[in-house]
Amino acid sequence: MKIRIGFILFFCIALNVNASSVDTLVVFSKAMNKEVKNVIIKPDSYTSSGQDYSVVYLLHGAGGNHRDWLGKVPDIKRYADIYNVIIVCPDGSKTSWYFDSPIDPKMQYETYMSQELVPAMDKKYNTKTTKKGRAITGLSMGGHGAFYLAFKHSNIWGAAGSMSGGVDFRPFPKNWDIPERLGSYAENKEVWETNTVINMVHLINSKSLKLVFECGVDDFFYDGNQRLHEKLLERNIPHDYTQRPGKHDWNYWDNAIKYQMLFFDDFFNE
Repeated sequence: MKIRIGFILFFCIALNVNASSVDTLVVFSKAMNKEVKNVIIKPDSYTSSGQDYSVVYLLHGAGGNHRDWLGKVPDIKRYADIYNVIIVCPDGSKTSWYFDSPIDPKMQYETYMSQELVPAMDKKYNTKTTKKGRAITGLSMGGHGAFYLAFKHSNIWGAAGSMSGGVDFRPFPKNWDIPERLGSYAENKEVWETNTVINMVHLINSKSLKLVFECGVDDFFYDGNQRLHEKLLERNIPHDYTQRPGKHDWNYWDNAIKYQMLFFDDFFNE
């Protein structure tokens, strides 16, 4: 009897630690003519009726998928509870870069994210359906993607973040399948220049988009992030930028997401 009571107590404690729930939402993309999987993390307080929830879209990096964040940083389930938000982890393919490829019809992820996934989320779940209730962030390729999408669609997302983001991929003209998405840099320079985040600052309306980003000083993307920070300063665009010791790895992103979730919580509740 004592053993059984102890087991039940342990089981109840375990449930309380991971109180949030996880779904997989499959969305058919008309733009790409394929199904796309998305991990959905709902807070413990979520019910099918009642209050509407703010949503954080959390993007993976190159080579990853929609399960990366949940598998590598299981604490994101706890953050859904702490901040009482829904967290969405879309599958951005291994190397989509979250834009619409001009040469690959199966890689139309700007359209998917902005025109297909967001409406599907708002239809399926109790979400706040204005930009004041949406934020987007990601790591590496996903950091580029979050800024790219938010800069171009500030009517959808009110806050955006980037962690070790590839905010200027021009110094890496042969890496991460970018030539397969945009064509070679030598032959398609204008397309590369148009689609790299650091050249999209002119799209930002500083009054309509809250920005937070960071990068480790030992990261190969550090120089690009530093230059983006300086460019935003020159244009008097408000933003939070942090640099700290760290490399391009999950140890860094496990720590970084804590600060970004706090930033988004402030935005949702201001």
